[in-house]
Amino acid sequence: QVQLVESGGGLVQPGGSLRLSCVASGSIFRVYNMGWYRQVPGKQRELVAHITSAGSTTYADSVKGRFTISRDNAKNTVDLQMNSLKPEDTAVYYCNVDLADSVKRLISSWGQGTQVTVSS
Repeated sequence: QVQLVESGGGLVQPGGSLRLSCVASGSIFRVYNMGWYRQVPGKQRELVAHITSAGSTTYADSVKGRFTISRDNAKNTVDLQMNSLKPEDTAVYYCNVDLADSVKRLISSWGQGTQVTVSS
């Protein structure tokens, strides 16, 4: 069994910053790609940022220059530093991890989601 636990969401004023963290635990053999997605009611979940096991990163155009994704391979964690937040960044943010479990099955696992609200 694999669990993803997210933390760091909350309410912040426009222009402020938040840092989201996600830790993967359980029967893990190896972690591959890690990423953050977000979803607002009535819309599809969208990719925010993605990082490969080699450290290559991809960002949605709407967050480039403001958000930074990073990972700690030793701790199986992925963070999302969000700066210069805008009201349109308001969403539920989900962590996603592609991994192989202890019996080498490939799994794409999702966190429970953490609410980020940007409002004055």
